[in-house]
Amino acid sequence: MSSSSAPFSTRDLASALAVVLIWGTNFVAMKIGLRDLTPFQLGAARYLFAVLPLILVVRPPKLPVKWIVAYGLCQGVGQFGLLFLSLKVGMSASLASVILQTQVFFTALFGFVLLRERASRALKGGLLLAAVGLVCFGMNYVEPGHAGGTTAGGFVLTLMAAAMWAASNIVVRRAQQATPEFDVVGFMVWCSLVPILPFIGLSLAFDDPATRWHWTGAPWTTWAAIAYLGWMATILGYAMWTRLLKRHPVNRVAPFSLGVPVVGISAGMLLLGDVVTGWQWAGIALIVLSLMCTMFGGRWLDRRG
Repeated sequence: MSSSSAPFSTRDLASALAVVLIWGTNFVAMKIGLRDLTPFQLGAARYLFAVLPLILVVRPPKLPVKWIVAYGLCQGVGQFGLLFLSLKVGMSASLASVILQTQVFFTALFGFVLLRERASRALKGGLLLAAVGLVCFGMNYVEPGHAGGTTAGGFVLTLMAAAMWAASNIVVRRAQQATPEFDVVGFMVWCSLVPILPFIGLSLAFDDPATRWHWTGAPWTTWAAIAYLGWMATILGYAMWTRLLKRHPVNRVAPFSLGVPVVGISAGMLLLGDVVTGWQWAGIALIVLSLMCTMFGGRWLDRRG
C-alpha cells in the first residue's frame, strides 16, 4: 500500500502523540536547565548529548559540507541559542511554545524571497491572523506590570529564534534539491556537531568566568533536562517524526504539530506555574487559528470552489 493511502496504524498514532508530548514539554526542560547553566552552556551540552551516541555509528551524509555547516549554525546556534537566551531574559515556556510556531510564516516569507515560491490564499490568511496575534502579544508591553512574567526582550528574541528556524528550513530545502538521495538522519546527526564549538566559544567570550565550571556541581535535575533535550527532543523526537513523514504525506502528519503549543502551555502552567494574561490568550488563539488556516484553508477553499 502506498504511503499516500496507508492509514495511520496504532503505532504511527502513538509515535505522533509521543512526538507532540516530547516537543511540547521540552520547553519546560529548557527552563530547568537554565536554572544552573547559561544559555550558551546549555546549547553546548544539548548537542554534545545529541551527537555522542549516534556519531559513532551514523555515516556522514553524501552532500556538500556547506549545507551541514549552514544548517548547524542556523538551527543550532541561531534557533536554540536565541531561544535559550529568550527563556533566560524573560520568556515563559508556555508562550515560547506558541510564538516559536511563527516559523511557518517566516519560512513562507523566506521561500517567497529566496526560492520564488508563491503564497496561497490560505497562507495569506494565516499570515494576517498571525500578525494580529503578535500585536496582541505586544499589547502586554504597552502597560508596565502587565506582561505576564515575560519581557519585551524575551518576546523579540523568541521571534528571532523562529526566524532562524525558518532559515534552517530553507537550508534543508536547498540541500534536498542539491542531493538526489537525501539522508535525513545522517544530516541531522552530523549537523548537530556544528553548534558545539560555537557555543563553547560564546560561553568563553560572554559568560561570567565564575559560571564556567558551575555545571560540574549542577543538580541531577539539570543533567536530566540536558539528557531530555539531547536524546528525547533531538534524537528520538526527530527520528519518529521523520519516520512518519516517510510513511505518510506531509498534510496528514503536519496537523499533529498543532498539539505542541497545547502541550507546551499546559506543561508550563502546571509544572512551572506560568501565568497567561488576557492579551496573551488572545494572541495564542490567533496564532493557533492562523496555523489551522494555513494547514486546512486550502482544502476548504478548494471544496468551495
